[in-house]
This record gives sequence, structure tokens and C-alpha cells, in this order.
Amino acid sequence: MSLTRNLIRDEELGAMSDDDDSPSGKRSKLDRFPLSRWELAVSLGVFLVFSSGLFCIYMTMPAAEFGKLKLPRSISDLRLLKDNLADYANEYPAQFVLGYCATYIFMQTFMIPGTIFMSLLAGALFGVIKGVVLVVFNATAGATSCFFLSKLIGRPLITWLWPDKLRFFQAEIGKRRDKLLNYMLFLRITPTLPNLFINLASPIVDVPFHIFFSATLVGLIPAAYITVRAGLAIGDLKSVKDLYDFKTLSVLFLIGFISILPTILKRKKIYE
Repeated sequence: MSLTRNLIRDEELGAMSDDDDSPSGKRSKLDRFPLSRWELAVSLGVFLVFSSGLFCIYMTMPAAEFGKLKLPRSISDLRLLKDNLADYANEYPAQFVLGYCATYIFMQTFMIPGTIFMSLLAGALFGVIKGVVLVVFNATAGATSCFFLSKLIGRPLITWLWPDKLRFFQAEIGKRRDKLLNYMLFLRITPTLPNLFINLASPIVDVPFHIFFSATLVGLIPAAYITVRAGLAIGDLKSVKDLYDFKTLSVLFLIGFISILPTILKRKKIYE
């Protein structure tokens, strides 16, 4: 059964790559929206349900100057938001954490850019330990929601957006079925593939949910620690790019290499 699904998947991806490469062919490929009416209706329905829940949470929160609150798009926006929220977070800690978690999970589920600023904000407002716990919890919950949403309607969209990357990911997953958790940990720890793509593509290439969840929960801790810790010194941060310098990336890849070391050693024993 699994073999049949993989063959069907390969045929879908192959058909995508064999499309006409002429200008008219490329134009028609861009014009074809991949989701059917039913899939589009489901995605809009899920979005409305999440939006309604988020709205209800905000309506139950104590009054605040909501005009000053907006999703940050730069470090300067983040500093202003942190100054506006500091007193509110101290006065209503439980309500603020609930609103923070709801916003983070919503953004992660629907692939809205800016979660890195939310992670920095966690460090600035909550400190390292509480901040890391919040970020890892929310990122894992949002990735889980994104996983199941993609499982429901994601196949045509992912095949349309990233056919080559999806084909590569499927081949790599197929070669590492016996040590899949180690490989998924490596992908989560290192910036080899974007987390957005991993969230969307994993159910399409049959990554078991328990492996996806475990790798996400553990693999996001190093990057969460780096980001949250940087939030403590948000006044000294000039750009998001400063978070991942050569030294930081080297550490992440070293941790990632350790996660796949058992796989490498096992292959070495087999060849010997």
C-alpha cells in the first residue's frame, strides 16, 4: 500500500516536472491555482475557526491600548512593542501569556511571517527559561496544526509551489526510514531546509506524526535558546541577521551532526 502511494506520488511529481517549459506553458502553470473549490473552502473554514478563537481570546483580555499593538516587522518595531507590553505583561501575566500563545500558534499554523520577532519578545519579557519553554511549546503546537492542515489539503499546493524540493525531500526520507528521527532532528536543528517547508511537506512524504512531533519538540530547542537569549539584549540588536552569524551556525550544525552520528556509524558497520 505504501509502495502504491509512493508510485502515485512520483507520477504526480514527474508530471509536474514534465510540463511545457515554453513561455505560454509557464504562464498557464502559474495561472492554474492548485486547490479545488472544496479544498479552498476547507482552508478558509479552518482559518475562520482559528481567527474566531483568537478574536474571542482577545475580547476576554483586560483592556489595553490596542492601537499601539501590531505585529513587529523590524527590530525597532519590536522595541516599541516590548515597551508598550512590559507593564501589561507584569500586571496580567496569565492573560498575556494566553494571548501571546494564541497569536504565536495562529501565525505558525498559517505561515504568517514574524514568529522570530515573537521569540525575541519572549526573551525580552519572560527571560531565558520561561521564554524558551513558551517558544518551543508554541512553535511545536503551531507546527503540529500546520502538519495536519497540510495533510488535509496541502498536497496539490506543495506540489505546485516546490516540485523539485519536494522530490528531493521525498528521496531523502525514503533513504533514511530506519533512522528517520535522527534525520528529522538534523533538519530541525540546522537551517538546511526551512521550517515552513518541513511543516508542510512532512505529511505529504509520509513522515509519521510521532517522529515529526518528537523531532520538532527537541530539535527547536537550540534555535529557540539562541533567539530568546538574544531578546534579553534587544537594545543591542541591530538586525535579525545578527542572530545567525558564522559562529552560531557552526554550533547548530555541530549539534545537528551529533544527532545523525548514530546513522553514520550504523552505515559504517554495515559496509565493514
